[in-house]
Amino acid sequence: MSEPAAHRRRPDAGARSVPGRCVRAVALAGAALGLALGAAPPAAAAEEPVAPSTRCQVTDPRLAELSGLVDVGDRVLAMVDGGDQAAVYVLDGACQVVDVVTAPLDPYDPEDLAVGPDGTVWLADTGDNNATRATVALLALRPDGTTGLYRMTFPDGPHDAEALLLAPDGTPYVVTKEVLGASHVYRPATALVDGGTVGLADVGTVTVTLTGTPGGPVGRAGQLLVTGGAVARDGSRLALRTYTDAYVWPLAGSDVPGALAGEPVRVALPAAPQGEAVSFTADGSALLVAGEGVPGDVTLVPVPATTAPSSAAAPADPSLPELLSDGSSGVSPVTAGLVAAAVATALVWIGGRLLRRRPAAGPPRNG
Repeated sequence: MSEPAAHRRRPDAGARSVPGRCVRAVALAGAALGLALGAAPPAAAAEEPVAPSTRCQVTDPRLAELSGLVDVGDRVLAMVDGGDQAAVYVLDGACQVVDVVTAPLDPYDPEDLAVGPDGTVWLADTGDNNATRATVALLALRPDGTTGLYRMTFPDGPHDAEALLLAPDGTPYVVTKEVLGASHVYRPATALVDGGTVGLADVGTVTVTLTGTPGGPVGRAGQLLVTGGAVARDGSRLALRTYTDAYVWPLAGSDVPGALAGEPVRVALPAAPQGEAVSFTADGSALLVAGEGVPGDVTLVPVPATTAPSSAAAPADPSLPELLSDGSSGVSPVTAGLVAAAVATALVWIGGRLLRRRPAAGPPRNG
């Protein structure tokens, strides 16, 4: 997403961001939950239109930079892309904050949220607008109240990434955000090390093309920028979203690269100023999507049951000026430059307040 010229993050990966209005400001999260979960393709043509509906509207100013969601039934976990405190927000069916759980982790730029098979909440601290970070990280918030910080390095230099796909076997996949639509997929090359650093391996590419769907903060380029990911609770499907569209693939076992090598079903999303968050509903029948800005809708988007996408010729690769044009007023030079550079576990909280005290000292800052 774009970043105001007045806000710049320090290049060292372990630094805090400057508080304030920033589309890539530091977000945080933190809390371990107590129940385990149950049990380069061409762009796909959109299925027959389905009617999305607004589940609820976010009005709490603390969620003005909402960037990650996980639906766990009658509660939704949410994280924000701004602030100076690690926090996970618990929302009820009316999108009201009913609890906030904090942790002592000091992240740099978290972008996405997932819940693992053992009930651990994972945050992808992978944002890097200016491509300067030496490492990115995964933050683990475990059911027993402990936390973990797992640093990773890209094999080919820094990338900005906003999507996390957590396979049913617990393997994390990070999907980059690329202005020309060819996003790379990475997973840890070796076992993660708490407090240590491991390399990432490039295991595939996801290619999307211009769709014509309106929305997003950066003109037509928003149709190509991957801003979030999700895996269905039953492990049957996975999804990636851009500012304007969602792409859904069938998933067999935990073979995320194999799934992404197929052709997805594309679902046009309702126009939104800056849509970033995506989650499957707890029953896997639909997507929940949301974005930055309050008031902001949390929208239920049905997904066609079929996994066989319609065929359509892919449009020609666009030039950067074409991407940055939305057919009307266009995008400022500053925004254009930045773009080019660029569940059930929470239900245990219903019975009472699980806000934990912040320890005097925590794990080292991500770096």
